[in-house]
Amino acid sequence: MSKHVNIVGAGLCGSLMAIFLARRGFQVTVFEKRPDPRLTELPAGRSINLALANRGLKPLRVVGLQSKVQALLTTMRGRMVHDPSGRTELQPYGQRPWEVIYSVSRPGLNALLMDEAEAAGVEIVFERGTLGADLAHDELLLRDESSGETFPTRLTPTIAADGAGSPLRQALMKRPGYDCTVDFLAHGYKELCIPPNDEGDFAMDPAALHIWPRGGYMLIALPNLDRSFTVTLFMPMEGDPGFAQLDTAAKVRAFFDEQFADAAALIPDLENAYLANPTGELGTVRCAPWHRDGQLCKVGDAAHANVPFHGKGMNCAFEDCLEMDACIEESGGDWSRAFALLTQRRKRNADAIADMALENYVEMRDSVRDPDYLLRQEVAFELERRHPRRFVPRYGLVMFRDDIGYAEARDRGRIQAEVLGTITAGKGALAECDLDVAAPMIRERLQPLS
Repeated sequence: MSKHVNIVGAGLCGSLMAIFLARRGFQVTVFEKRPDPRLTELPAGRSINLALANRGLKPLRVVGLQSKVQALLTTMRGRMVHDPSGRTELQPYGQRPWEVIYSVSRPGLNALLMDEAEAAGVEIVFERGTLGADLAHDELLLRDESSGETFPTRLTPTIAADGAGSPLRQALMKRPGYDCTVDFLAHGYKELCIPPNDEGDFAMDPAALHIWPRGGYMLIALPNLDRSFTVTLFMPMEGDPGFAQLDTAAKVRAFFDEQFADAAALIPDLENAYLANPTGELGTVRCAPWHRDGQLCKVGDAAHANVPFHGKGMNCAFEDCLEMDACIEESGGDWSRAFALLTQRRKRNADAIADMALENYVEMRDSVRDPDYLLRQEVAFELERRHPRRFVPRYGLVMFRDDIGYAEARDRGRIQAEVLGTITAGKGALAECDLDVAAPMIRERLQPLS
C-alpha cells in the first residue's frame, strides 16, 4: 500500500479524512482550490452552520477531537414550529436528555480540522484546483489558481472529497458502464441572518431549530455561537411564491410580512439582504461505483450529495471517513480492495439517506403542523417507551443511533410507519388508540436492536 496519498478538497470531509490517514502513518497531500479559508471570509450565501448529530460526532471522537469540537456546538433539543400568527410550539427530537442535535459553525469546524490535519503532518496546498484525472496514464491534473499553470502528478492513490460538482467524478463518468444521476430539486434556497438583539443576546430561543412551515415552502433558523441565527428560505425556483417571482424589494417585504412576520421583524435590511444574496440550487447525486481500482475513490458529496433536509450531508461524509479507515485496516495494504469495500458498505446507506432527506423536506415544510402527523409522533414516542429495543422512531434511528446504517433505519422506519398508520387510523388523540394492538406487530416485524 502506497505511503503517500492525495486528497482533493480541504473541506470538512477531506480534512477529516486526512487526519485519519495521518494517524496511520501515511504522507498526505491535500489539494484545495480555494485560498486558505482560515484567512478569508466565507462567501455570502454559503451556509455558515450545519447540524451535527451522533453519527458525525463518532468519527470526531475516534480521532480525539470531541472536546475541541464541543466548544463550537450549540445544542438544539427540538423543532420550534412557528405558525402564521406567530405562535410557537416545541416538538422535541427525542425523549431522553441526550437525544439532541447540534448547530456547529462550518468555518469554525473546518478551521479546526485543517489545524489538526496540519499538526498531524498533512500538507495542505491551497489555490491548487483539480481539472480531472487521466486514468489511463495514472495522472491527477492540477492547476495553480494564481498563475493558471497546469501540471500533472501521480494519481494513485487519490481520495476525492471535492464536493457535489466533483471534477474527479467526471473522470469516472467517462468509463463504460459507469452509473451516475444528478437530480436537481425544483426548489432552491437563500440565506439571511437574524443578529443578536439590542442586549447582545439571542433574539429567539437558541436551544431549538426554528422552522416556519408553509406547505410548499419553509423558513428555518439555526443558532450560532455569536448569538445570531442563520436563516434559510427554501422555496420553488419558479411559481408564486417562488424565487423568480420575488424580484423586487416591495414583493419581498410583502411576502415576508405575510408569511413570516415574526422572523421578518428580526432581520435588519431584509429586502436588500434578500436581493443581494445568491439563490442556491439543491440536488441529489447518486453514482456507482465510487472508485476505480486502487487509483481513485470518492467520499462525501462527491459520491453521494443529498438535499439538506435531514442534516446528514456532513454527518454522512464523516461516516465515510470512519468506514474508509476501517477498510484500510482490513484490506491488508491493498488500496483497490479498500476502495471496493467502501463502495460496497456505504453505497446502499448513502442512497437510503438521500431518499429520507427528500421525504423529510415534505415533513418539515408541511407535515409538522398536521394533526394526524402530530398524533403519529405522540404514539411513536409511547410505543418507544413500551418497546424500547424494537420500536425507535425513524428520526431517532437516523440521528441518534450510530450503530446501525441508514438503510436499516429506512427499512425499519417503513415498517413502523405501517404500524402507526394501523394504530392511528380514524383516531384523534392518544387516548383513543389501542396500543396493545401494536405489540404483536412490533414483535413479529421488528427485530431487537442492540
